[in-house]
Amino acid sequence: MPAPPPMLSADEALVRLQEGNARFVRGEARFPTVQKDVLADLAKGQHPFATILGCSDSRVPPELVFDASFGELFVVRVAGNVLGASILGTLQYAGSHLHTPLFVVLGHEGCGAVEAAVESRFHGATHGSRIEVLLEEIVPALEGLDPRQEHDALLHAAVEANVRHTIAELRRTPEARARAAVGGMKLVGAIYELASGTVRFLDAE
Repeated sequence: MPAPPPMLSADEALVRLQEGNARFVRGEARFPTVQKDVLADLAKGQHPFATILGCSDSRVPPELVFDASFGELFVVRVAGNVLGASILGTLQYAGSHLHTPLFVVLGHEGCGAVEAAVESRFHGATHGSRIEVLLEEIVPALEGLDPRQEHDALLHAAVEANVRHTIAELRRTPEARARAAVGGMKLVGAIYELASGTVRFLDAE
């Protein structure tokens, strides 16, 4: 396994961000560039075609994963792709004001938040108080899982169960029920595979 890159200080990280932005502005970005007239149009408003609720994990950036450009995705990221009051408010904004027709709950293999919830639920592990609040959103999804499974298999099942749990919670909101009743929204779950980069979309169950 290759050695991890050296840890940057906060100042070094800030410089890296600034240098990256400077390359982008000069049209020398390492990723596909966007013409200035496109940016000017986007400054007038956004019209994303999908809303993505994903994890904060640095290895799973939805815009890159889905090869999307500026203004195409409305992205909400939180550890464990869980719901909370502020997340629900953000998703409500996406539906009520941006009218995105597609909502995707995007989990990923090897999710640290889900793994922490598994350790907490089945092995009595404890975490910092604010982390525990986060894990409380995940633990209900783990009911029905067999803790006797091999660790990787259990984590794989837990990641998918967490995505399905979040979808079920979203479907119970008044806004989702109202939009679904008129055919104005599609809500799907998906799992990102870290090693291959493939997104596996779950069935509509």
